[in-house]
Amino acid sequence: MIDIILANAAQFTRFEELGVSPNALDLGFFQLKWYSLGYLAGILLGYWYLLKLIAQPGAPMARRHADDFIFWATLGIIVGGRLGYIFFYDPSILSNPLDIFKVWQGGMSLHGGTLGVILAIWWMTKREKLSFLRFCDYIAVVVPFGLFLVRLANFANGELWGRETDVAWAIIFPMGGEVARHPSQLYEAGLEGIVYFLVLSFLFWKTDARYHPGKLVGSGLLVYGFSRFTVEFFRQPDAQLIWLVEQSGFSMGQWLTVPMILLGLYLVITAKARRERVEPVAGDKSIA
Repeated sequence: MIDIILANAAQFTRFEELGVSPNALDLGFFQLKWYSLGYLAGILLGYWYLLKLIAQPGAPMARRHADDFIFWATLGIIVGGRLGYIFFYDPSILSNPLDIFKVWQGGMSLHGGTLGVILAIWWMTKREKLSFLRFCDYIAVVVPFGLFLVRLANFANGELWGRETDVAWAIIFPMGGEVARHPSQLYEAGLEGIVYFLVLSFLFWKTDARYHPGKLVGSGLLVYGFSRFTVEFFRQPDAQLIWLVEQSGFSMGQWLTVPMILLGLYLVITAKARRERVEPVAGDKSIA
């Protein structure tokens, strides 16, 4: 059996052959991970794009709100993402509390990070008396920058690989055993990053979706939810949660996307009823 596996593995690309390193910079005494850069670049690119969005008539926030939000969003992503991973995927980390803070070792949950950002938006909009849903709409449009870059970083780390397969583009990952696997990180980068960006940008720039509170964020939840649900069929479930797949047929990632999809459907379907005259937070143009 081992001979057959090794013989089949010889026809596929080995991850090491790609020359991809998890380190963007390695000075020996200091290492800068692509993973860290992915989060940082995603936040900065999202901020840059957000400024372009709020420059349009009827924006739900001013520049100062966008500036403040960067701090709260970063905090929400890190804290929410880490706690979400611990509670949803690996509660055993709680047995050694100091491990909670070792975010540089990986272990971040997109669903947890999303909840963290939503709490940050709630806090800001409540404090500044802004529209929560319209604020969410604009943030939803900039999300794909971070999703795309972090998924590429997952690939560079050789982590979160896919299930066994014999497709021509399969890769043998160092930590995945001597079997070829789907490069599911790249599938996610394409769907959660590129497709998500194209859909939400089209809705923002080419339709009046941003004047229907909840429509953009609802559309984002649908695109992400269906993308993640689909890719999970190709992604290897976390070792400690294989029991969930065996008993229910779906992975933890799929179960966590179900409420996102349902909420997205609700927000999109009911968005038209929330259409109202939009008064800008900054500038002097109203949108009827």
